[in-house]
Amino acid sequence: MSDAAYFLDANVLMYAAGAAHPLREPCRRALQRAVDLRVRLVTDAEVLQEILHRYAAIRRLEVAETVYRSAVDVCDEVLPVTERDTARALDLLRAHAHLTPRDAVHVATMEAAGVQLVLSADRDFDGVPSVQRVDPMSFGGHPVGSEED
Repeated sequence: MSDAAYFLDANVLMYAAGAAHPLREPCRRALQRAVDLRVRLVTDAEVLQEILHRYAAIRRLEVAETVYRSAVDVCDEVLPVTERDTARALDLLRAHAHLTPRDAVHVATMEAAGVQLVLSADRDFDGVPSVQRVDPMSFGGHPVGSEED
């Protein structure tokens, strides 16, 4: 197992908890594999906000609570989002037009924490040199920390 931390993106948690979708089972397997191998998972406060925002918007607070608690339970650390991170996110948005503001904040918090791997189905991370996206489709299918990661 690699000692490297993986940033856990909200979409992995939400696909795993959601209705039938092609990414539901791969996300579930990826999360289970991370837990089984005791992979160091981190996320940031913005991911938790994203979970609350999405489920509150569709009036599913019971699901919000379950997914929120699962995120906190599975992650070794929840990174804070600071003003320095949001300033860096602005720079990232200027440099990478395909990034959303939320993803730019995630990249900035990852950079500040020295985290380079992001477990996410979101391909927008693929064009950012400071991070390497690990697709949940492949994460559950080979040893973590191997060359294919």
